[in-house]
Formats: sequence, C-alpha cells, structure tokens
Amino acid sequence: MERLVLFDIDGTLLTSNGVAARAFRAALEEVFGTSGPRSGYSFAGKTDPQIAHDLLRAAGVDEERILEGLEGVWEHYLAAFARDCRRECVEVFPGVHPLLDRLEAEPERAVLGLLTGNVREGARLKLEAAGIDFGRFRVGAFGSDHAERTELPALAVHRAEALLGRRFSGKEIVIIGDTPLDIACGAHLGVRTIAVATGTYTEAELAACGPDHLFPSLADTAAVWRAIFG
Repeated sequence: MERLVLFDIDGTLLTSNGVAARAFRAALEEVFGTSGPRSGYSFAGKTDPQIAHDLLRAAGVDEERILEGLEGVWEHYLAAFARDCRRECVEVFPGVHPLLDRLEAEPERAVLGLLTGNVREGARLKLEAAGIDFGRFRVGAFGSDHAERTELPALAVHRAEALLGRRFSGKEIVIIGDTPLDIACGAHLGVRTIAVATGTYTEAELAACGPDHLFPSLADTAAVWRAIFG
C-alpha cells in the first residue's frame, strides 16, 4: 500500500500570483538584456532551464552564450524572488495543507516528495513563503537536476530508493500536477497520475490528457486520498 507521492508546486500546491515570473524575466533582462517574447509563451509545466532556453533562443541568443549565463540568471532570479515575495503574495490552494498533513501523518504508507520544474532553491523559497516546510518532502527532483521534465520522475524514484532501500514502481508512484506535462512526464514508468485544475488548464483540457484521476482542486481530502491509494 506504500506510495511515493510526488507533487508539482506551481498551479498545484500554490501560486505566486506572477511574482516568480516577473523575477524570472527580470533576471533574464539583467544577464542577457532580453527576456524573449512577452506573449504566446506559457511557463506552465516546464522546467526553469527549459523556460530560459526557450525564451532566449526566441530572442536570438546563441546556445553557448545561454549556457555561460544561466548561473547568473539563477542568482538574480532567486535574489529578486526572495526580495519581492511575501507570504501575502503566495496563495496556497484549497485542501493542500490537510492533504499534506494526512499523508505526512502516515509515513509507513506515503512518502512525500516533490517533482517540479523549479530549480531547487526556487522551490524552497516558494514553499516557505507559503508557510509550507520544504523539509517535510523527503525526496525531490527539480529543474536544476535536468532541463527535461521527463527525466525527473526516474530521478525521484532513484532518490527514494537510496533513502529508504525500497524501489517504487508503476502505480506505487503518484504524480500530482496541474498541466499536461505533469500527466505525461511519468508515462514511461507507468505511474499513477492525479490532475488538478487549479492552474491554467481547465478540467476538460486535463481530461483530454487521460490522467488516472482528475479533480477541480485538492479540497476533497478523502477523495484525493482514495485516488492515491485506490
């Protein structure tokens, strides 16, 4: 019955109400003099390195220069986000706290983890600004680990095995997210997917991606619990 439960952050657990995106674009401007196209591009479901590459390539920045400047982008981005983000800027979605509390209360059944495109320090800053202890998530895979979202689930599984001495597989691995990329990224591992329509995608759009379970939010703790362990 044990599950490795991997949560996305933005659009799933919380929203920074645009603070993170503004800090990200400001960092690109600071380092590269451009933040790429201002419209027609969605950050949703992508890793931070992928977002940076996409926007900068669209602005004509060559790959070598992008790679040389990324560390500076993260430095400026994290500093700006830490400065501008206050708890009142961050909205935690309905049901998040009760669900995390219930899962954490039964560590023999559920291992809490993160599966997010955020660089690791960005993930920590967002969660702690929302009043969610970063340390309660025992494993994680982040955009700073790999630019490709599809590489992150296997990394989280590997880290869980190293920590616990137990290999999770198939439907024992649960990915909870708000975008089609969250639903798709673990398909090669046969994971259980729970989609939640608290981000930018509607329930109809998420349903078309074929998640195992779909909820308008995480507010119904009992129903989400059944989806995780059913």
